[in-house]
Amino acid sequence: MEKEEIQNNTSADQNEDTETANEKPEENLAVENKQEIEEEVKEEVKEPTPEEKIAELEDKVARTFAEMENQRRRFEKEKEDAFEYGGYSFAKEALNLIDNLDRSKHVLESDDKLKETEALKKTLEHLNIIKKDLISIFEKNNIKPIDSLNKKLDPNFHQAMMEIEDDTKEPGTIIQEIQKGFTIKDRLLRPSLVGVSKKVTIKEEKTEENQENPENK
Repeated sequence: MEKEEIQNNTSADQNEDTETANEKPEENLAVENKQEIEEEVKEEVKEPTPEEKIAELEDKVARTFAEMENQRRRFEKEKEDAFEYGGYSFAKEALNLIDNLDRSKHVLESDDKLKETEALKKTLEHLNIIKKDLISIFEKNNIKPIDSLNKKLDPNFHQAMMEIEDDTKEPGTIIQEIQKGFTIKDRLLRPSLVGVSKKVTIKEEKTEENQENPENK
């Protein structure tokens, strides 16, 4: 019995040694792989050369100067716009004066009691003088009326409010100005509200013969 136990213990020890021997190569491989990875990482993380550092600094300096130049240009453009178009809102509001003068003239001209009277003529003359002076002041400040009548509709300067049948004009020609538009320098202050021409539509009416003979429709 003792011999069998000794033999069994010896066999068990041999098996353990065999398993340990089998495990060691795997551990060694893991260690070697780890070392190889560390070496690869070291190779990848290289210290940049002085030439590379200089090139990187030059690139950063060039980008910084380019950004500063762009900022300077934007500032100059904003300053020019503020100087050129600083009165844009005021000019747009001031156009109401011309609109009110036109409305006043229209009301006076439509009054039957004032028609053909000397008072009406003098009043209209004064209103026309005021309007002329206003437009002159606007033009001195580069605020100019848009020429619209008999011109082709231009969406950049005109806004069509209605279409009017007229065969004497090319379709899309402005034949009525509802409200005058203005520009300030090269910008639109407000568009002209206009009526444009369109071809006369001819409606075919049913004749008595067609009504009596439905087959000829």
